[in-house]
Amino acid sequence: MIVPMVDLKKQFNDIKDELFEMINEILESSQYILGPKVLELEKRIAEYHGATEAVGVASGTDALHLSIEALGIGEGDEVITTPFTFFATAEAILYTGATPVFVDIERETMNIDPRKIESAITERTKAVLPVHIFGHPAQMDKIVAIAKKHNLKVIEDCAQSFGAAIQGRRTGSFGDAGCFSFYPSKNLGAFGDGGMVLLNDPAVAADLRKLRNHGSKGSYRHESVGFNSRLDEIQAGVLLVKMKRIEEYNSKRRQKAALYGKLLSNRVERPAERAGCTHVYHQYTVRSKKRDAIQKRLRDNNVSSVIYYPIPLHLQEAVNFLGYTKGDFPVAEETSEKVLSLPMYPELEDTSIARIADIINNA
Repeated sequence: MIVPMVDLKKQFNDIKDELFEMINEILESSQYILGPKVLELEKRIAEYHGATEAVGVASGTDALHLSIEALGIGEGDEVITTPFTFFATAEAILYTGATPVFVDIERETMNIDPRKIESAITERTKAVLPVHIFGHPAQMDKIVAIAKKHNLKVIEDCAQSFGAAIQGRRTGSFGDAGCFSFYPSKNLGAFGDGGMVLLNDPAVAADLRKLRNHGSKGSYRHESVGFNSRLDEIQAGVLLVKMKRIEEYNSKRRQKAALYGKLLSNRVERPAERAGCTHVYHQYTVRSKKRDAIQKRLRDNNVSSVIYYPIPLHLQEAVNFLGYTKGDFPVAEETSEKVLSLPMYPELEDTSIARIADIINNA
């Protein structure tokens, strides 16, 4: 029996009748781009997070990129972020002409280390961009305090943390912008690409709405050069169906994570969950010096696993021009050599988790 990293078909089969009804309604309406379903989804997600504004865009990468643009960050500016994340985090900064400045991560949670941020601030620094990696919230109280002290913007990368919280307050609601991805495998996933930005500043939200629509408010009047980054109705409809179940999905992920934690031996380092935080386990990521041997044993037994992420951003060939070298961020580098993400999705069977744990414990 093959155990995949994620099985989207199981989730689809559970809700397909409601999905077909939703999609058929949209097809009958003939409104396919930025229609009523997008507006409803924006409203629902803003309310869920306690934000005043939400702007749907075409992808999580666009959510980051357009947020940075709308906050006035660009050529010559610097944005402090983590080197242990997907490449889009740095890519979005580079799209604007700004420069990503990396600082090392916490060993415990693998999130950006707030203790390292202030020493990286220069007169060119305009924002801090934390990533809630794998679904565990970054230390937003400390990050926001540093940002306020130095008059910096805070842009949250919530691509992996939909529903995660600190003392009940959900990620995406702490900074100037909270950026989400609806890539199909996310905790809240569409049937294609999609993204959203949460904001509490109506003026910035208005700029974002222009930027996603070729710099136009409508009626073919273009006040600036923008982008084509519009969330379509079918994706919004799919997300509305799944949004009803997001608490259930995240609760099941947490149950699966607890079972992994119970069954895995201390031979591997299991994910941490800081007190007061609600981890939503977009990934269940263990660490081991013998990571490659464990992955081979899993592969030999038809169990999927993925290394997120094998190369930290500062060592990626695409950003060699930034001048970083091996040894600059030792915690991120060591983490990249040890991490292994195991199958994780709400419908994952307990028997599969037991099998995976047994393979790892005996590897």
